Amino acid sequence: MACFIFSCGASKSKKTTANRNKTVTTRTITTAKKPNPVSNNPNATSEEITEQSEELEATSKVSVTYSSVNAYIDSFREVAKQNMQQYGIPASIILAQGILESGAGNGRLCKEANNHFGIKCHKEWNGPSITHDDDAAQECFRKYQDPADSYRDHSLFLTSRSRYNKLFDLDKDDFKGWAKGLKAAGYATDPKYPSKLIGIIERYELDKYDKEVLKGKTIDSQERNEVLLASKKDTFYIIQQGDTLYSLSKKFNVSVEELKKINGLKDNSLSIGQKIKVK
Repeated sequence: MACFIFSCGASKSKKTTANRNKTVTTRTITTAKKPNPVSNNPNATSEEITEQSEELEATSKVSVTYSSVNAYIDSFREVAKQNMQQYGIPASIILAQGILESGAGNGRLCKEANNHFGIKCHKEWNGPSITHDDDAAQECFRKYQDPADSYRDHSLFLTSRSRYNKLFDLDKDDFKGWAKGLKAAGYATDPKYPSKLIGIIERYELDKYDKEVLKGKTIDSQERNEVLLASKKDTFYIIQQGDTLYSLSKKFNVSVEELKKINGLKDNSLSIGQKIKVK
């Protein structure tokens, strides 16, 4: 079985600037170009050929497969599309950066703190946190109750800082311009950062989600109520506008108190894009 490699954050810049109190860490990211799928087995199916291993390196080195990256995309594409609608950042860019920074959901910060973009605490953060070796030993990173909060925090970072203002003058379907603009604005020090984001977007056809949003495709009632991620033990649901714990309790035949217990909720508040366990 052939192997292809790409990594994010293979080496991180030790250089600090006056802007180090910003949300996102400056990173130097290295990757290797993915070859065309090949196999030494002449009888291998296309599914077996594409199930190759990849190395992703965010804040920690992880090994994933082509299908696990697609599973990550399936889990967060709706959140990315909603953020595109709300904040104007292409869903393709959001997903590509999430894949790159979190190791497709397999990095330690992602698994233990729902932190998909390596966002550090900084002085304005008053929420829960986790320590992790990064540019320095045992640095403080934000910890989220839900992955959607990490996605929203990433969008707020780009929309609330003037150095990224020029990005929002670009067309929303110009993911190549956005990838280059992120580098120009100082999001990463790696000169190949744009090509790596573009490579991920093209490889996994993430730009189709930009087109869906731009065409005004809405989530119909069947999709709205659809469970987006399921396993033998747990079922998760993505919160949509109008959802309440009471309506979900009726829909999934589980009490409000049980929903709060299994999700660690202290009150009845829900946010659009939030993923909660319903079974």
